Amino acid sequence: MKTPYDTLVSLLRTEKGTDLLPLNKYMFIVDMKANKFQVKEAVEQIYKVKVTKVNVLIASGKAKRVRYQLGRTADWKKAIVTLKQGDKIDVT
Repeated sequence: MKTPYDTLVSLLRTEKGTDLLPLNKYMFIVDMKANKFQVKEAVEQIYKVKVTKVNVLIASGKAKRVRYQLGRTADWKKAIVTLKQGDKIDVT
């Protein structure tokens, strides 16, 4: 059985993620096999907050070149989690 720590890989700290903080939204990198319900349960168990909405999307990997060979970075999944008004996660 998966633990909540297997579902949430890390908190995504980017410019877009920082812009979402005043809206009470947080971005996470999540496991590729995780769905919205698993992400919601994991965030609520780990951070002890109430989640109202979860949006999940898959970010495509980019084409890269190493020396003379073409390659590609892996696809990854991210979730944008909206918390109940008044709840927040300490991102420092």
